[in-house]
Amino acid sequence: MVKKSRSPTSAKMKGIISYFAALIRERKHGSTDLLQKLGTRIPVYQHTHSECFLRPEASLSDESAAAAQCFASTGRKLQRPQVSAADFDYLKVIGTGSFSKVLLAKYKENNRYYAVKVLQKHIILKKEAEGNIICERNVLVKTLNHPFLVRLHFSFQTKERLCLVLDYASGGELFYHLQKERVFREPRARFYAAEMASALGYLHSLHIIYRDLKPENILLDSEGHVVLTDFGLCKEGIVGRATTKTFCGTPEYLAPEVLQQHEYDRTVDWWGLGAVLHEMLYGLPPFYSADHIKMLGNIIYQPLVLKAGVSKAGRDFLKSLLNKDRSKRLGAKHDMDELKRHSFFSSIQWDDLVAKKIPPPFVPSLSGPDDLTNINPAFTRLPVPESLNVCEEAGVTFPGFSYVNENISLIST
Repeated sequence: MVKKSRSPTSAKMKGIISYFAALIRERKHGSTDLLQKLGTRIPVYQHTHSECFLRPEASLSDESAAAAQCFASTGRKLQRPQVSAADFDYLKVIGTGSFSKVLLAKYKENNRYYAVKVLQKHIILKKEAEGNIICERNVLVKTLNHPFLVRLHFSFQTKERLCLVLDYASGGELFYHLQKERVFREPRARFYAAEMASALGYLHSLHIIYRDLKPENILLDSEGHVVLTDFGLCKEGIVGRATTKTFCGTPEYLAPEVLQQHEYDRTVDWWGLGAVLHEMLYGLPPFYSADHIKMLGNIIYQPLVLKAGVSKAGRDFLKSLLNKDRSKRLGAKHDMDELKRHSFFSSIQWDDLVAKKIPPPFVPSLSGPDDLTNINPAFTRLPVPESLNVCEEAGVTFPGFSYVNENISLIST
């Protein structure tokens, strides 16, 4: 006997629906606020904007204060002159966000190509998003040594901007490839899922939860390996089974406990992995509906239904990750170790994976380090801001922001 799903009529669900209805109304009235994120892209399906949303009354002020305390301490005193905006040639826009652009740039000192994330200070301050930026920079400094996390090479600020100089992942967004191919074969999806899981497990070992796993935040490098990026919604200091409650993320990939505004822990990242894996294998996120309010109700109340076409191990893995009860979700007790032991990953040799000894199932076609073939033309058609390479007066709005990776290679190519 099939048990009927509960109808989302509780007071809490009504409150959630009211919030999202207001969000949609705000977008329809032309607001450019950080929160207007629903339904602004139309790829294979009606997908939300590449940015996240954040509940207004939970503006991360508590997290901002905690991050600010350790912000200055993570700045490193340099033995060489500080890097500035004038040290780069800015070539193309390769990504955009609510208050940022990501540019392909060449560093004049070594002729290497980097992705420079440029953020507008006045917009950050207006949106009270300092905590996101501080957290992103702090996490980047802490996670320099994992193969599937983007590396920070430099950070600096000008009078009007903050700049993060990152690896250029020339293979482009996983979202872009999935948009073109609709679905991936299971071995390819398993490879990406394993590298994502490795990156998330490493973050968890540093007491960081990621909170915004989605195809737009998963890049491919020139060889086809995963590069996880965008750490603005990370939460630091989550030790063991500690919890947090800030309501943030992207609608399609939100865990039910986040939607219900319950306490949640690191298992939200394993739900996110399940949601992305489902999209890679089936072409849509789980519980997806073009009606976003219905979709949110589906996430909370509807049972997971998996169609044929995916192996038994794959379906079991998805069910284990997409368990609505976080205490029973795969990874709830022993985190990454539980995922490693699942039969879906039986073919993965984890030491070889982390050493990048497993050949990627897809290698991006590239003619050189500045090839933009795999970057969405919607980005590359945008104009590069003309004032970027002007050496303007440095600002101190964000003290301690500047950074140089001490292991950076300055050898010209």
